[in-house]
Amino acid sequence: MPRPYVLLSVATSIDGHIDDTNAERLLLSNSEDFDRVDQVRAESDAILIGASTMRADNPRLLVNSEERRAARVAAGKPAYPLKVTVSGSGDLDRGLKFWHHGGDKVAYTTDDGYEKLSERLRGLAEVVSLGPTVDFGAMLDDLGRRGVERLMVEGGGQIHTAFLSQGLADEIHLAIAPLLVGDADAPRFLNPTSYPGGSTRRMQLAEARTIGDVVLLRYLPKQESAA
Repeated sequence: MPRPYVLLSVATSIDGHIDDTNAERLLLSNSEDFDRVDQVRAESDAILIGASTMRADNPRLLVNSEERRAARVAAGKPAYPLKVTVSGSGDLDRGLKFWHHGGDKVAYTTDDGYEKLSERLRGLAEVVSLGPTVDFGAMLDDLGRRGVERLMVEGGGQIHTAFLSQGLADEIHLAIAPLLVGDADAPRFLNPTSYPGGSTRRMQLAEARTIGDVVLLRYLPKQESAA
């Protein structure tokens, strides 16, 4: 089966941070942009977040609009997209909200993490080993076999970095909020690494628009800029 179309979704500050270092999560988007994200979730077959984001933010990761859930059901889909996470260590608490809301869940891990995570998530999620290391290509292959055609990836930075550095992302939704974090220890959208084409490669900008005080940039990283 073909791999899913992979869409990375992220909101950052002007200086590229996805959060600050305070205990409370920094809300970068505005209400209009949160609603846009809910629409993108409703249009996806699966939504993925990494283990670090789950531990830090403890999100439910749902389609919040009742009307959008009803439209999914009317189209013959589950009310909620498949929820996906990945943890190399398998160190995820079964008390996290992610496991107790929404529909089906899949947790990807390694051979070393499989036994631990399977025991912890018994009755809550399907656990799949990707081999001795986290293999994102193998994960996409498995999701494709499950019928996932469109995968929305909501972070965090380590996950976004992996998809982009391995050339696995088809689209980026980058929402830029009008604020500055200014903290060197705050998490960023992407980590330092080697990316396909290096610093001279210009990817295609598909869209730029304002959503209230937020700017949405939509990039297609597998395509070259015409400039």
